[in-house]
Parts: sequence; C-alpha cells; structure tokens
Amino acid sequence: MKTIEIIGYKRANLGKAESKRLRAEANVPCVLYGGDKQIHFHAPMILFRELIYTRDAHFVHLNIEGEEYQAIIQDVQYHPVSEVILHADFLQLFEGKKIKMDIPVKLVGQSPAVQQGGTLVHKRRTLSVLALPKNMPSHIDVDISNLNFHHSVKVKDVEENNFEILDTKIASIAVVEIPRALKAAAAEAAGEAGEEAVAEEAASEAPEAASEE
Repeated sequence: MKTIEIIGYKRANLGKAESKRLRAEANVPCVLYGGDKQIHFHAPMILFRELIYTRDAHFVHLNIEGEEYQAIIQDVQYHPVSEVILHADFLQLFEGKKIKMDIPVKLVGQSPAVQQGGTLVHKRRTLSVLALPKNMPSHIDVDISNLNFHHSVKVKDVEENNFEILDTKIASIAVVEIPRALKAAAAEAAGEAGEEAVAEEAASEAPEAASEE
C-alpha cells in the first residue's frame, strides 16, 4: 500500500476560534491517537488531496515538527456545503498490531449480463478489512466476469489473502439489473408466445368440434 507524507505542526491552542483561524489559512486541524497520548496538530490542506480524493486506501507518514509516526486516516469531517475539510483524525500504527480499514472495491472483468444490455449496480464500494499493516490491501479486486441476470457477487465470493473481511458474508457487492426496456420486450415476447400457444390449441381443437357436429 502506498504511503502519503503529511507534514504537521503542533497546536498550542485548541478551541473553535483557533480551528476557524487555521481553516482560514488553508490548514486542517488534526489529532493523532492510538499511542501513549493524543497529539493535536494542523497540516496544510493541500497535502490531503492525494490522501482523500482517491479510489485507493493509503498509509500516512506523519512528520510533526520532526517527530515521525506511521498512521492511517480514521475519520474526516467536511463542511456540509463547501465540502472543505473541517477536521481529520489519524490512528497511529504499530508493527504486529492489526488494524481495521475501509478498503475500496474495484470491479474487474466484463459481465455477460451488462453486454446484453443490463445495468451494473455497484452496491458495496468499500469493505471493512482487519489485517496487519503489512498485509492491508490498497483496494480489493472483485471479478464480475461470471455475473449474470438474477445473480450477484457477494462478500463470501471474495478471496481473503492474509486479511479478514468483517462485512456480513451474504451482503451483495454487485448485481446487474434488467432495464425497463428489456423487461418490456421480454413481457411482450412472453405475451405473444402465449397468444400463439392459445391460437395453436384452438386450431387443434377445431376439427374435433366440426366432426362432432
């Protein structure tokens, strides 16, 4: 998994006013926990671009005024309107200690149902994974090459490679829905087939009725 470097600076003052001032200067108020003590710091917002706005999960190398830590980003709070980062929580990593992360799912392959006009629905875009840091994947590939109508790829179908998926095994990751146009065409074809069957049955009974007269 790729590591992103974040350079931070310890916060002398806490509180809403100080946090507002930091954001106005394009900084993100942060906290690092999981170690002996919590460390409050701030970091330039531009450094979060590669960490936040990506499809992959990343480790973080924090350099806070010369003190270095290995971490993961645990939580990010955004402004409800501007989506500016308001606050970021980091969890310190330790060798030999398992961690839990939400890992992005990437669908690979071509579904035959999609090639027939179906609509691919990606129902679970991340999976909760428990693993040692060295075994944590940056993303999980899910093969949809055998995904047909009326079927789904479930969590239980994903191979666990030195990690454990915590999501319920019966949860669907991807399905292919039949578009309305295809449903209508199928219903129309079924209706025509039914009418033809009725007509054939009536035709087969007609000579018998004539002979009885």
